[in-house]
Amino acid sequence: MLKVYGIKNCDTMKKAFVWLEANGVAYEFIDYKKAGVAAGKLPEWCRKAGWQVLLNTRGLMWKKLSEAQRADVDEAKAIALMGEYPSLIKRPLIEHGDQVSVGFDAERFAQTFKS
Repeated sequence: MLKVYGIKNCDTMKKAFVWLEANGVAYEFIDYKKAGVAAGKLPEWCRKAGWQVLLNTRGLMWKKLSEAQRADVDEAKAIALMGEYPSLIKRPLIEHGDQVSVGFDAERFAQTFKS
């Protein structure tokens, strides 16, 4: 079963939920803000997907950060920022087997998750 990590009220998450349910894909949803699992999982997710993929630099939370926080971001700084501000993690993040998929794209979902 897929593990889908994200934030329940996120519009992109809602699109992913609709797609998964419409295509009969079973999943477990984990709200990483409420469950507090993000910080412990971030090193593994970065290793599998890359911190540049995980770090959401287009969202409102990124824009709210100070210039100093956004400057000179490397993997260690990205992990620290995403651990402190889970909203900076691109959504959805899906664990499937030993793979990690980040973001919603209907075509990619169809290739990856549809049986």
